[in-house]
Amino acid sequence: MQGNFWVFAYGSLMWRPGFPVAEKVAATIHGYHRALCIISDRYRGTSETPGLVLGLDRGGSCRGFALRAEAGRGESANAYLAERELQGGVYEARHLRVALADGRRLTALVFVARREHDRYAGSLSPEQAAAMIRKGVGTEGSARDYLANTVAHMDQLGLAEGTLHRVLRLVDAMPA
Repeated sequence: MQGNFWVFAYGSLMWRPGFPVAEKVAATIHGYHRALCIISDRYRGTSETPGLVLGLDRGGSCRGFALRAEAGRGESANAYLAERELQGGVYEARHLRVALADGRRLTALVFVARREHDRYAGSLSPEQAAAMIRKGVGTEGSARDYLANTVAHMDQLGLAEGTLHRVLRLVDAMPA
């Protein structure tokens, strides 16, 4: 893999990329938005008690981070991400244009929700999403912690209020 390897992070990749990052820059992608639309039956839930995680769904735009792998690590980062994100087939890997906050434009690896997949939840109400998140715990921890980490990183981007913030408040207001 020649040149720089970039990936667009909008969920757990923002705080746990899993590969050495040489550069992290606020970025925007157009044509997709961050949505709680993926049923998690492994990382943040089980088949008996599924959780809910993020996917990039069609329409709108999404602010996140563009992550550049350290020089010479692009191939191993790509292989790691394929293993992590593509298992189960609910995400599709695409190379899309990303606008960096510093004015650069580049192509990055982006993981997009596959609407035809049986783990695609579609558009849930905040209350429905909160109920799934409240119960979901999998091999990587709770769906609630996943959501809280995402919200904290969105706050760093200046996205201080929105649907995910509301869902987190609903989750935290639910009885244990």
